[in-house]
Amino acid sequence: MPVPTRRVLLAKPRGYCAGVDRAVQTVEKALERFGAPVYVRKQIVHNTHVVRALEQRGAIFVDEAGEIPEGSVVVFSAHGVAPQVREEAAERGLRTIDATCPLVTKVHSEARRFANQGYDILLIGHAGHEEVVGTTGEAPGRIHLVDGPEDSGNVDIRDPGKVAWLSQTTLSVDETNETVAALRERFPQLLDPPSDDICYATQNRQAAVKQIAAESDVIIVVGSRNSSNSVRLVEVALDAGAPAAYLVDDASTVDQAWLESALTVGVTSGASVPEDLVSGVLDRLAESGFADVTEVEAVPERMFFALPHELRPRPAAEG
Repeated sequence: MPVPTRRVLLAKPRGYCAGVDRAVQTVEKALERFGAPVYVRKQIVHNTHVVRALEQRGAIFVDEAGEIPEGSVVVFSAHGVAPQVREEAAERGLRTIDATCPLVTKVHSEARRFANQGYDILLIGHAGHEEVVGTTGEAPGRIHLVDGPEDSGNVDIRDPGKVAWLSQTTLSVDETNETVAALRERFPQLLDPPSDDICYATQNRQAAVKQIAAESDVIIVVGSRNSSNSVRLVEVALDAGAPAAYLVDDASTVDQAWLESALTVGVTSGASVPEDLVSGVLDRLAESGFADVTEVEAVPERMFFALPHELRPRPAAEG
């Protein structure tokens, strides 16, 4: 009797998005230009392996600007910061380099504009997430957090005719749409953001995992537990029909029991995950008989963000 083929469906796109790539390169280039130590407020991106590798090169991660020696170089993480953080850094004479993802910066700009026009802003996101904290800091008297559809009934606003919504960039597209629908039932005049807040990379990775979920017996998502977009990929995979889905930091946390009855394993990774961690998981699967790997591309992805202006190549001096 022939032995069934065990295979891997590898989602594409996966891993680093343009904003994460820019943020990681920002710390690396800052170390090259200014030398160690370079301080980084919060994790530059939500991946333990990336943070550890940068620490080994001389980056020092801190929770607040007040922990940084005066006059030092500090990089703000990809998730963005509130204006008061910038003010504190300026007061301490810190040399700041802003690695905030441009798509997060866009949400900050939208928050300021809506607030200046007198709108209450319903920010869809997860309490305590760094991106949410930073966005809220742009208009703290106007922004109300809504953490999922079930939270839509808990919001009190000044004027139902002057209300808009924004969202954290790393949420589940489907759940965000559900939350907006629930909010619109309460506030029929709810104003949409001028463009989609959920970032292209989050949407693309969710589309890719949906494409392989129904054909897979188990989905493995490579990513850290504090990575919102990685956690969402597990949820999206299950909602899209995968019988089981698991989040792993790296190959060492893949459980053999997940694979015993599987014929097809789907693999993807969050937007802050370097490709070598995915390669390690594929090697681990190959050892268990899953050597046949087929890449499944859902959406072409070619986005690129330039480095912060402080780190761009200096023009050659004119002779």
